[in-house]
Amino acid sequence: MLILLPPSEGKRAPEAGAPVDLGALSFAAELGAKRERALAALVKVAGGNRKRALGHLGLPVGLSGEVDRDAALPGAPAAPAGEVYAGVLFQHLDLASLPAAARARAGEQVLVASALWGVVALEDRIPAYRLSISARLPALRAGGLAAWWRPALAAALPDEPGELVVDLRSGGYAAAWRPRHATLVEVKASTAEGRPISHMAKAVRGTVARRLLEARSAATAPGDVAELAHGEGVGRVELHAPTRPGGAWVVDVIARA
Repeated sequence: MLILLPPSEGKRAPEAGAPVDLGALSFAAELGAKRERALAALVKVAGGNRKRALGHLGLPVGLSGEVDRDAALPGAPAAPAGEVYAGVLFQHLDLASLPAAARARAGEQVLVASALWGVVALEDRIPAYRLSISARLPALRAGGLAAWWRPALAAALPDEPGELVVDLRSGGYAAAWRPRHATLVEVKASTAEGRPISHMAKAVRGTVARRLLEARSAATAPGDVAELAHGEGVGRVELHAPTRPGGAWVVDVIARA
């Protein structure tokens, strides 16, 4: 089983430690060259004209400090990604409180999508950064970061018939890679009227990820994911089969009224 998480905009900046070592990150052989180019492109944008940098990164003036942080990334302290990402999903996943066996499974089965790194494992050491998948880095001359990463991710990530991929990413990051052969299960959250709920979806996905890692038996089918999604703190759960050949199964958590 492979569990795919989105990154979080909120990050804990490490206070000390060696900077990122691109050669030590997971999938270094497949993604290393792309990571080097993406990092250089981000540093170039962040170190240039401030107004243009904010525009390329999609940030308001009030977050100018994030641009300064990006400009200094090559020398910034790094820490395990599972400690750096700090948004709602990661709060509900709560890696630090997982039992030892579940924490070990997280290290083996969880990857976090990233507009800067492609994907990282939870123990990969990274600095705090600000780069959304919707941002534009002119030096890459690409039709968007999702499209730029897609070929490299397709070559790097496991995609075998019979494997289960649980996708907890948001749409922009999901566009960067989808398995062609493995069974794909997406977890969503919506109201009874079918409207998506962004904040709730992050909490639900963090809870589902935690339950997948804590389960005594690994999930091997979409129904297993739906069953684990049931429980305290979530609403009604529905499992929907793919609407087209090769499409995703959907576990939909319906908010209580």
